[in-house]
Amino acid sequence: MAVNTQRLLDSLSTAVLTFDTALRLMTINPAGEMLFEISAKKVLGQHLIDLLPASPGLVRILQSTLKQRRAFTARSVALRLPWRRPLTIDCTVTPMTDGTDGLLVEIMQVDRWLRLAREGSQHERQAANRAVMRGLAHEIKNPLGGLRGAAQLLERELKDAALRDYTHIIIHEADRLRNLVDRMIGPSRPLNLQPVNIHSVLEHIRKLIVVENPVGLTIDRHYDPSLPEVLADQGQLIQALLNIVRNAVQATDGRGTIVLTTRVQRGYIIGRQRHRLAARIDIEDNGPGIPESLREQIFYPMVTGRPEGTGLGLSIAQEIVARHDGLIEVASKPAHTVFSIYLPLRNNHE
Repeated sequence: MAVNTQRLLDSLSTAVLTFDTALRLMTINPAGEMLFEISAKKVLGQHLIDLLPASPGLVRILQSTLKQRRAFTARSVALRLPWRRPLTIDCTVTPMTDGTDGLLVEIMQVDRWLRLAREGSQHERQAANRAVMRGLAHEIKNPLGGLRGAAQLLERELKDAALRDYTHIIIHEADRLRNLVDRMIGPSRPLNLQPVNIHSVLEHIRKLIVVENPVGLTIDRHYDPSLPEVLADQGQLIQALLNIVRNAVQATDGRGTIVLTTRVQRGYIIGRQRHRLAARIDIEDNGPGIPESLREQIFYPMVTGRPEGTGLGLSIAQEIVARHDGLIEVASKPAHTVFSIYLPLRNNHE
């Protein structure tokens, strides 16, 4: 029976923790480890105050429930962890009656479900946007092809080299517009899925960025050596991550600090599917942050906060990650912007 109970707790997406009468942590399920981003081995036996040093309100709820021995539910409570932005949770605290006289604590991350609803709406908008862009691309490329062909025919008839310079400009600009349209609609070739080492991809990108920005830029790395290979198209994955890293470099004017972090995310929901394991890649910069007015639109084509930008890099990155059944999230404030890329770990890892 105990084995079945443990299996049930391990499969829950709700964080479940138990505390003894001294409010020291006795057990924590995998969803709890994921929520607190710490392993059970490191946190078991820790006092409640040490576990939640930045959430005194939640600590008081548990202390009161232990004293009064009455169940308590709190809705939309702010959970503040020292190393993360605040989370919004629903918390149910129940006194245990199994002889330990401790507490059973269930924590559900409410903003996670808000994220899923927002993500679903975002995917629908992006799918509609891609359909419009592909139709628009077709309508633009047809006359561009005729324009280019006419310029080539005209060039053959012109004997004056100076006049042929004008036809060269027409052909060059037609080609540039065609390439711009192709970039707007993103990669179109099928994915060549192979096992890919994320750290090899990130190291390749790091070397490219260092060559492009040899002075003033710092790149720190915090890689999880236990991260398995992901099933991906390596070339397209490099393009997606390189676009995001270059965006971070531009945000810091090439003179800031970029941090590349990898980790395994457990029980993560992407779209409507819950993945037992997912690879998480964080690309962090200490630039000025993304203006609030742009945060909801930064993944749309032609949206950019820089006068010289094309607004295509992040759009293409999201398209590639979405084709891998992944997800990109962004959190931004002055001096701290993080793009988090989630990729499912399939086959033997799923």
